[in-house]
Amino acid sequence: MQSPVICSHLTYIWPDGGLVLDDVCETFSTGRTGLVGANGCGKTTLLRLIAGRLQASSGQVVAGEVAYLPQTIALRPDDTVADLLGVRSQLDAWRAIEAGSVDPAHFEAIGDAWDIESQIADALRPVRRSAGVAIDPDRLVATLSGGEAMALAVAGVRLRGAPITLLDEPTNNLDEVLRESVLDLVRTWPGTLIVVSHDLGLLELMDDTAELRDQTLTIFGGPYSQWREARDAAQASAMQAVKTARQVVRVAKRQRVETLERTARSLAKGKQKALGEGLGKSARYHQQNGAELSAGRVRGVADDRVTAAQSALAEASELVRRDEHISIGLPDPDVAASRTILELTWADQHYIVKGPERVALTGRNGVGKTTLIETMLGLRSDDPLGLPRGRLTTTRVGYLPQSLEILDGDSSALDNVLAAAPNATSVSVRAGLARLLIRGDAVFRRVGDLSGGERFRVALARLLLAEPPPQLLILDEPTNNLDMTSVDQLIEALASYRGAILVVSHDRSFRRRLGVAVSLELTGATINVQLQ
Repeated sequence: MQSPVICSHLTYIWPDGGLVLDDVCETFSTGRTGLVGANGCGKTTLLRLIAGRLQASSGQVVAGEVAYLPQTIALRPDDTVADLLGVRSQLDAWRAIEAGSVDPAHFEAIGDAWDIESQIADALRPVRRSAGVAIDPDRLVATLSGGEAMALAVAGVRLRGAPITLLDEPTNNLDEVLRESVLDLVRTWPGTLIVVSHDLGLLELMDDTAELRDQTLTIFGGPYSQWREARDAAQASAMQAVKTARQVVRVAKRQRVETLERTARSLAKGKQKALGEGLGKSARYHQQNGAELSAGRVRGVADDRVTAAQSALAEASELVRRDEHISIGLPDPDVAASRTILELTWADQHYIVKGPERVALTGRNGVGKTTLIETMLGLRSDDPLGLPRGRLTTTRVGYLPQSLEILDGDSSALDNVLAAAPNATSVSVRAGLARLLIRGDAVFRRVGDLSGGERFRVALARLLLAEPPPQLLILDEPTNNLDMTSVDQLIEALASYRGAILVVSHDRSFRRRLGVAVSLELTGATINVQLQ
């Protein structure tokens, strides 16, 4: 059954007047489509419009039944794995019937899902393999890692079998095993699947690639690598056209100058000749008037050529993509190479982070990486057993948690940063946010309404405005919500940071490019130290 998503003259404007989508007319065909674009361009907003979570300013979205999995999963404290999978009512009904119930409500609840237990087992299998511990449908979701919860949520959406599914960054926080389980689901996903992601491996599984840029949506037939190749070829062609057009403008301007000079000499020569031939005033006037008319036509032709060349240059320039770049300036924290920043201890061993060292904390989902960090920072009231201990020797620590819970979702971007920088002025904070591409009225927008990448940049601004600057940056999955360009710029900025960095990331490429020298693999009670 065909399940396309049709956007008809779709326009969406934020309450503050910011234009997100402008008269979008496109169709997502049945199959898998990767939705890409810069952070804050409106990808999540488009998904929420398709899912019916937002009302369009004008136009409409035509779609059938939609299942939507957002970046952040909303959970209640008593939610279980069965709730996360979306099968609690069917499982309860099956258990009641198995126990002898003949209540028609139980039979209605279970519907056709008489194999619900095997469906649950299939969904749990990859997470059990990754965690290495038993995960049953009655386990509280609060006891799972963020990656385990996301992988199960994806499996749950697949179980629903909706004709249209929307996934927003489904591989964030996943270790290699869990990520591969999600990729396996995507490879065989039925119906229409639209995925927002910066995961290149996931995007390569797509049938089509849709880009949201400058409030406009365009769809390309092929996976990300083919779209990128076509985009880069178009960009190279556009830049060559601009180069050629500039040369034509230079030639036209030079020829115009030469024409004006030649015409001026001709007029002067004609005037001298008329005087030398003794022509009367009336004859000289007619002759000069004719010459000036002729010269005017010549000048007009030259001017038209310049104008035409400049118009061609303007048209060619419009085809060149101009992506904005964040500008991150990390202050010098004055960390000497011999300065001890952090000591990790386990069993009878320890590891000391000294000076501007780059260290990665790795390990499978659920092994306790975030718990170790939060315990070390004093953010946990309990004292988990069985994990290594961390001791900080500096109070100047900047921490970016993967969930960005340091931000108040109901407050504006500006107020969030001012709360962390009480001595800063609104002007200086707005200037700092502008360097991170949070500009204009966007600084007054609720953080909860910003994209994942924009929220990350607001959180990063809190670090940048800290005084004194942090001597240790702890980054927990910092690339989760960043587009490819922003990841490149983050790496460039961190390359010049002169303090220590402890990064948690499943992205091997990011760790390598960041210059990580040592990888500390957490395996529960011990740490395996690996030189990179």
